[in-house]
Amino acid sequence: MEKDLHFETKLIHSSEKHEDPYRSLVPPLYQTSTFAFENAAQGEARFSGADEGPVYTRLSNPTVEMLEKKLANLEGGEAALAFSSGMGAVSSVLLSLVNQNQHILCSKGVYGCTYGLLQMLKEKFAISHTFSGMNSSMEIESAILPETACIYIETPINPTMELIDLELAAKIGKKHGIPVIVDNTFCSPYLQQPLLLNCDIVIHSATKYISGHGDVIAGIAVGKIDYLNEVAMTVRKDIGSVLSPFDAWLLLRGLKTLAVRMDRHCETAEKLAVKLENHPVISSVSYPFLRSFPQYDLAVKQMKKGGGLITITVKGGKEEAQKVMDALKLVKIAVSLGDAETLIQHPATMTHSVIDEKERIKMGITDNMLRLSVGLEAEEDIWEDLSRALRSI
Repeated sequence: MEKDLHFETKLIHSSEKHEDPYRSLVPPLYQTSTFAFENAAQGEARFSGADEGPVYTRLSNPTVEMLEKKLANLEGGEAALAFSSGMGAVSSVLLSLVNQNQHILCSKGVYGCTYGLLQMLKEKFAISHTFSGMNSSMEIESAILPETACIYIETPINPTMELIDLELAAKIGKKHGIPVIVDNTFCSPYLQQPLLLNCDIVIHSATKYISGHGDVIAGIAVGKIDYLNEVAMTVRKDIGSVLSPFDAWLLLRGLKTLAVRMDRHCETAEKLAVKLENHPVISSVSYPFLRSFPQYDLAVKQMKKGGGLITITVKGGKEEAQKVMDALKLVKIAVSLGDAETLIQHPATMTHSVIDEKERIKMGITDNMLRLSVGLEAEEDIWEDLSRALRSI
């Protein structure tokens, strides 16, 4: 039946089958570190894999598995793995795919902590990386090396909002036998489904839109079941970046409202982007569903809506950008995104401060750039706060 359900219905009803004599409407929370066996033979069978029942929550947990099955269903993947953070998902996926002296081809920009991980892999394990705009087949092909182990993409890119053509990247990846990984955090499965565009692995910081309430740190990876089983029994098991059952339970709760939340985020963000574009102290506005956005056609092709993130540059530099932030009352100065509250941050000194200034400028992250995560408040109230703060410069 699930194949015939619409996405909004799957958010509420898919993959939540569980044995419960009390027929609880809400999935049970299995808040336990370990599981007792009926006898020694069952314990042996579970450790050997002959019996698929739970053993220890670092290996598997029924509440976490419910979340994993739901996310796999929503992304159109065979399986999913939950991690204790978005970076837990990123690092586990990359460590499972890349060996010493190999190479990672990345989109032009990445999240600051992903950049930090790439630098650590380079310094400790001689795993190199290069950044590419990936704007054409030729540009992607020319950046692939004999030792390239994977292609890693953010789209929209954090924080510039630039896009990568996922079908194009997947086509080239398949041609060269190189897996394509997509960080889909900015879109959530509701707005974009990279696996259905032939990419191989999808990653989320579930902390953001999947949670939606700013009270969970979590990560998700979705892809082929054989690959994810291998990750589960090697990198995740041995390094231990596992999601707690309670956080999985909170994410299952948050997912039920993902569609209605994303609709509101997108509707308000698009209205604000239009107003910001016409404001006299704004130099530029980057929002995928603005008609003036350079990659608007690509956005419409692979995204359902424009998302809840807007990036602006103000006239001036760091001082003017920070002055706007300090003048805000309703909008909170905070990193992260996807919360009910509208948040603003200064990428150059916050989320991307770890990146060398020259590399940061190459990525398009300037000192006068601000990233706005549009919340669920009334659009008129957010605009009143923003417009008053912008008048400060």
